[in-house]
Amino acid sequence: MSPAAPAYRRLSVEERRSQLLEAALSLFAHRVPEDVSLDDVAEAAGVSRPLVYRYFPGGKQQLYEAALRTAADELRDCFDEPHEGPALPRLARALDRYLTFVRRHAAGFSALLQGGSVVETSRTTAIVDGVRRAAAEHIYSHLDVADPGPRLRMTVRMWITAVEAASLIWLDEDKQPPADELRDWLVDQFVAVLSVTAVRDAQTAELLRGALAAET
Repeated sequence: MSPAAPAYRRLSVEERRSQLLEAALSLFAHRVPEDVSLDDVAEAAGVSRPLVYRYFPGGKQQLYEAALRTAADELRDCFDEPHEGPALPRLARALDRYLTFVRRHAAGFSALLQGGSVVETSRTTAIVDGVRRAAAEHIYSHLDVADPGPRLRMTVRMWITAVEAASLIWLDEDKQPPADELRDWLVDQFVAVLSVTAVRDAQTAELLRGALAAET
């Protein structure tokens, strides 16, 4: 007797939605959004195009925004580091996870940050900005700063922008230098920009004398 075929299991609504999002994220990771069609997503998920529309009646735009939110949640998790040990090693571990995400989602990451996509809207921009704000809040928390002043906020936000720019250049340079060297360089950059700000800002100067003094 031939072995019985495995029983078919109908996916729940949430499981099917997750399956479609996973397929979409995989495609967006390797191709810019405008080059991905709903037919591509349906084929990658092994379902029909009408089924994709059933879960995302807004079509490609709704699917892209939902996939972007999923990726944004993963990016936020990159900075969710336990408050244990010195601050700079914590930052380095967060950057390790961030660069792993960048490497896995190379094309989609580039399209997202460089903008200009036909599916870019104020909502997609807000999702990306939300990740940047979350990253900044995590950094303030790890520095034990409850009420950062304007100069410190500007410094942290500028550094986050520099990390994004470095990530794009890193992808363009065929992921050179190696990720661990890039990570260490970005941590050094963080200390450097804080040091410059500390010359003009008492809060940042105190931060360097205190929480980061033993690490720099």
